[in-house]
Amino acid sequence: MTRILTFLSLSLLLAGAAPSPAEAQSAQPESSGDDRHLIRPGDIVRLDVWREPEFSGEFQVDEGGSVTLPRLGRIQVTGYSPASLESELIERFSETLRNPSIGVVVLRRIRIKGEVNAPGLYPVDPTMSVADAVALAGGVTPRGNNATIQLWRDGRAVELGLDSEATIGESPIRSGDQIVVPERSWLSRNTNVVAASIGAAASIIIALFIR
Repeated sequence: MTRILTFLSLSLLLAGAAPSPAEAQSAQPESSGDDRHLIRPGDIVRLDVWREPEFSGEFQVDEGGSVTLPRLGRIQVTGYSPASLESELIERFSETLRNPSIGVVVLRRIRIKGEVNAPGLYPVDPTMSVADAVALAGGVTPRGNNATIQLWRDGRAVELGLDSEATIGESPIRSGDQIVVPERSWLSRNTNVVAASIGAAASIIIALFIR
């Protein structure tokens, strides 16, 4: 009887001690209010100049915060919101184009990795949800834990459990960040096995008491 009880105790202990994803530090990104919507180095500016395809395209913001645009050359864009940059470009293009109609979309370049089917670097629209961004990487694998999606920056996790329905623009995500889908714990991936083992051990104990 003592050996059986010892076996059952060890089974429960091992199940409880199963490995789980590393805990993220609680530090928060340096982002607040409207700062989240401002253009940063690493972003991609998608420019659409109506009926002027030679001026349209996607242009990456360099480390100095500038982009090089057709006709305009190198201009500083960090600190602008998409709307304010659009107004600025309309004014600048008005010097050479008649009544220019310009649209600006700012994409964020992020790396999506971990338990996803197609990890890699993706440009994402801020209006997309975190779940949409993960879907770009082929979605979560069967081993992935989409309840605790992590945001990594500069080698550490700065946000844990991102709301999958929140848009990229509403979140603290910015270009250069990594979205990591961690692996589910051994226990959560083997619930049926653990339950069966505990059930079998409990049946043995009950049978011994009945005898």
